[in-house]
Amino acid sequence: MQETDVVRALAALAQEVRLRVFRALVVAGPAGLTPGDLAAQLEVAPNTLSFHLKELSHAGLISQERQGRNLIYRAAFDTMNALLAYLTENCCEGQACTPDGAVASCHC
Repeated sequence: MQETDVVRALAALAQEVRLRVFRALVVAGPAGLTPGDLAAQLEVAPNTLSFHLKELSHAGLISQERQGRNLIYRAAFDTMNALLAYLTENCCEGQACTPDGAVASCHC
C-alpha cells in the first residue's frame, strides 16, 4: 500500500460518522448494507450519510454495488487488511507481537 493511500484512508476514518459507518459495514460483512439501513442503524440523516459514503468510497475503504433498485455498500476488506499490514509492518522490531490465536487480519 502506498503512503498516499494510507494517508487518504486514515483521513477518511478520522471523522466520527465515517468511522461508525465503516465499522457498521465491517460488522455487516460481505452482505453489506443499504444506505437506508445504515441511516436508520446509525441515526444519520440520508444526505449526511451520502456525503460520508462518498468520502469512504474515495478512500477505497468501501465499495458500492447496485442490486435492482438498491445500492449495497460493503467494507473493502482487502484495503482494510492492507492498511493494517502497512501500520504493523515493522511492529516489535520484526518479532511476533500478537498473542497466539489472535486474528491478524480479516478473511471476509
